[in-house]
This record gives sequence, structure tokens and C-alpha cells, in this order.
Amino acid sequence: MLRMAVLLSGSGRTLDNFQERIEAGTLQAEIQVVISNAESALGLQKAEKYGYPAFHAVGNEAINQLLTDYEVDIVVLAGYLKLYEPPQYLSRSVLNIHPSLIPSFCGAGFYGHHVHEAVKKRGCKVSGCTVHFANEVYDEGPIVVQKCVSLDDDDTPDDIATKVFAAECEAFPEAINLVAEKSIDYFWNRVKP
Repeated sequence: MLRMAVLLSGSGRTLDNFQERIEAGTLQAEIQVVISNAESALGLQKAEKYGYPAFHAVGNEAINQLLTDYEVDIVVLAGYLKLYEPPQYLSRSVLNIHPSLIPSFCGAGFYGHHVHEAVKKRGCKVSGCTVHFANEVYDEGPIVVQKCVSLDDDDTPDDIATKVFAAECEAFPEAINLVAEKSIDYFWNRVKP
């Protein structure tokens, strides 16, 4: 079972998903702490409601200082909208979800609704999400899970976002369970640069 720190910037929808699955016994993880770079993030209120230690911290140094107080195997970026640089002992242990099928529509500037707008503008027939390990470059670490969704020609960026988020709700827990089963090193050793 993985001990997780959850970093978020917004409403905590992904935290809700994790909590539901932990309660159902289908997510092989325990949340140790929730941290947000946004002081008013609804996700922090949800974390407190669920009984998790919840903190506002701005910047990598402040976040990493908080993490020293908790036993954490993996840091999960659940809608965290900054480039996170972990402490050395967690350098290969940061898991992120991206709202496209990497390597499409990823990298600096491609986050949230920007991705779905670009997918719509390009006329894509499919989109999806990618759970991957994060490193110092946006969306470049080893891929753990990808889920694909079909798109209709009349889908708006909001429609695409709804379809992709539904896929994310399945993909992120699946990826965490795979990491718990196979180990972090398995994924880093599987893909060669």
C-alpha cells in the first residue's frame, strides 16, 4: 500500500475520487497529507472534512519542508498547476495526470482547458488522459496508464473536458494500484531515453 502526499490547486475533484475508492477498498493507498499552493482551494476544505492534514504552502521549498513531517512513498499531483520539484529522496516518486494522450498536447502551457481547446481546434477524433511519472520537464516522465475517449465533431471543449475527466477517474486509481503492485522503479527502468 502506497503512502501518498496529494498536491492540488483547485476544487479537489480528484481527491474526492481517491477518497471514494479508498473507502471502497479499491485504491491501494493511504493519504498522509494534502497540500495546496492556493490558500482558498476547495480541495483543502475537502481534505479536512476527510480527516487528512491539510496545508497551504507556496513553492517547492515550503512543500518539501512539510513533507518531512510525513512518511510518504509517492507524491501525487491531483490538479496541481505548478512545476513541482521534489526533494531528492522523492525525485522519481511524483505521479501526475495530464488531460491528453501524451505526447500530444503536452508540455509548458498545455494544462486544463487549454488542452481541450487545442484538441477541439485540431479536430481530433479521440483524446484521453495520461498518468505518468513527473520529472523536471513538463509531461516527460515514464507513462503508467493511458485512457482514450472518442470525440464527436460537435463536442465543445467543455464536452471534451467532461469525457476526459471521467477517464481520469478510472486511470489515476488504476495507475496508483499498478505502481503499488509493480514498484516505482519498474516504470523508470521500463522506458529508456
